[in-house]
Amino acid sequence: MLLLATVINSQILPIADCPTSCGNLNIPFPFGTTSECSLDHSFLISCNHSYNPPKPFLNLGSNEVLEISLDGLLKVSSPVASNCYDDSGAETNGTISELITSKFLISNTRNKFTAVGCDTHALVRGSKGWEQMSAGCVSWCNNINSVINGTCSGIGCCQTSIPKGVKDFLVDVRSFRNHTTVKGFNPCGYAFVVEAKAFQFSSADLKSLQNRTTVPVVLDWSIGNVTCEEAQKNFWSYACKAKHSECSDSRNGFGYHCNCSTGYQGNPYLVYGCQDIDECTSFKPCEGTCTNLPGNYSCSCPKGFIGDGKKDGDGCHPKSRKANASTFFYVASGLMVPAVGSSWIFWRRKHKKVVKIRQNLFERNGGLILENMLSGLRTFQVLTAEDLKRATNNYDEDQILQRENFGIIYKGILSNQANQIVTIKKFDALDVYKIEVLVSKLVTLSQINHRNIVNLIGCCLETQVPLLVYEFISINTLYDHIHDGDLSWDIRLNIAAETAGALAYMHSTARQGPLIHGNLNSSSILLSHDYTAKVSNFALPSSEIFGDPLYLDEIGYFDDEYFNSDRLTVQTDVYCFGVVLAELLTGTKLISFDREDDLIPILDHRLVVEGKIEQLTEVAKLAQRCLSRFSEDRPSMREVVIALEDVRSSHSCSTTISSNATRQTTARRVVR
Repeated sequence: MLLLATVINSQILPIADCPTSCGNLNIPFPFGTTSECSLDHSFLISCNHSYNPPKPFLNLGSNEVLEISLDGLLKVSSPVASNCYDDSGAETNGTISELITSKFLISNTRNKFTAVGCDTHALVRGSKGWEQMSAGCVSWCNNINSVINGTCSGIGCCQTSIPKGVKDFLVDVRSFRNHTTVKGFNPCGYAFVVEAKAFQFSSADLKSLQNRTTVPVVLDWSIGNVTCEEAQKNFWSYACKAKHSECSDSRNGFGYHCNCSTGYQGNPYLVYGCQDIDECTSFKPCEGTCTNLPGNYSCSCPKGFIGDGKKDGDGCHPKSRKANASTFFYVASGLMVPAVGSSWIFWRRKHKKVVKIRQNLFERNGGLILENMLSGLRTFQVLTAEDLKRATNNYDEDQILQRENFGIIYKGILSNQANQIVTIKKFDALDVYKIEVLVSKLVTLSQINHRNIVNLIGCCLETQVPLLVYEFISINTLYDHIHDGDLSWDIRLNIAAETAGALAYMHSTARQGPLIHGNLNSSSILLSHDYTAKVSNFALPSSEIFGDPLYLDEIGYFDDEYFNSDRLTVQTDVYCFGVVLAELLTGTKLISFDREDDLIPILDHRLVVEGKIEQLTEVAKLAQRCLSRFSEDRPSMREVVIALEDVRSSHSCSTTISSNATRQTTARRVVR
């Protein structure tokens, strides 16, 4: 047994007196500051005590370690590549950015390759096993006024994604014209791999990158190079030794991670690292009595009450009216505390009052009218206030998906047979004179069934302001994906076609007659996990019912005719769709060109390098038609659908065949 313990300790456990920190950094095993304290050499952190406080570095390299997380993330500091020029155009100095991790992978989901400058092109090279990869970024602008803060779409700042499975990288940055035309405000170009959320572009970055010389980069670390199933076959090398620990395969490349089981917390790489969580103290989940259990907890109700005792469940309530009446008279006879009977009477009166208030609100909000109009329509649910209170865990802050101008959007789970996940919209105010308009809209929307429109499932009218319940998609909007730059042209074209189809359906094929969206923009188009478009906020303009202004700060989403007449038409939707098309093509809400050579410089550079110039040109022309100043010059949404389908079907083959030649031609145009 002594020999067995010695072998285990020598292979997977740190010695007892290992340092657990270096300077301000906490160092959990499998990382360590010596070979005896770390799992293997790749997890070695060298602590340099010549700094005050000491600084930790990855392995024996020069990359400072900023943060270590046991869920498989490691944040390090990486240098910025740069090149600068003097007034004559001669290069004055230049640096490269390099990161060598030996084993750990560059996180493809948390980092972006970024170039900053108005006369800049940059290249990142990396290794992916035996395979070498490279990616480029071009950033261009003529003056600082054309730069948009917070946007890296190729004007002053460019960003692109890092491929999955890459370790080590080298960044180089160059210039087209040695910054001679922009030196007054941008004498240098910069390029770097950076944690996406740690860098937000500003025009101030063009001068000297605001004196940044390093940026944070997130690495994905894992144990070994095998899956959990294979690792568990070898007891001696398997790292998840903690009791109550579990194994999960790496998200990026090979290897695996260890995690504490549900109900436990701590370090799963240490034998006694996963400790029981006292849910009763930490979360207070019970209305009644809470008992902590290993990895779990239980709730119980006081005597005379029934239920599961949980705050997010049934809670505790009196057994029955008869039983509680008996209890009241028994207590009142003087055997127990009289306060119990008084509390029960108070509770019953309060309950009756709540029921009456909710019934009055239901009738005031048009509940009786709605029930009469919905006769025979079983798919639409009229939910109670208690239903939605349970669904949102009493409107817990953790259930909030988004706060908007009109109110709050919650995520909820309905207590039905399917435990349906839904989105619940809670409005701030209601125009009581528009109740009939609201009810009519709800009935209309309840009958809409289209795969690219978010379905209205039901409503609750027992609250001060009606709550609307929709199918749950996600909070990922088209706007988010466009500006994160993770959509290829084929995906963008599909999204455009699906959105156009949804609008055409509402305008011409819905059984209820033409319905107008009235507020279409890239933020009202949700994307599911497979990038299927789902149009939301349809046919229920909040300004009409809830007294909230349409989002007029979104300049460019409404045409002149709307502002002159204050009247929404189907052509208003066509104009709004044109703005969405422009955003898909350029990353901005504007598009204006006469010839193809004028179009390419304003397109999103990520789309240009794909080489499908004919498709991009035809869709850009369609966007211009939709954005025509006069509504009679715009196509109908049905015509838009046909045009987009023609683009998808007629050019996909020919454009792909000639993609290499197109990329070369495009590169020359961009340089000019």
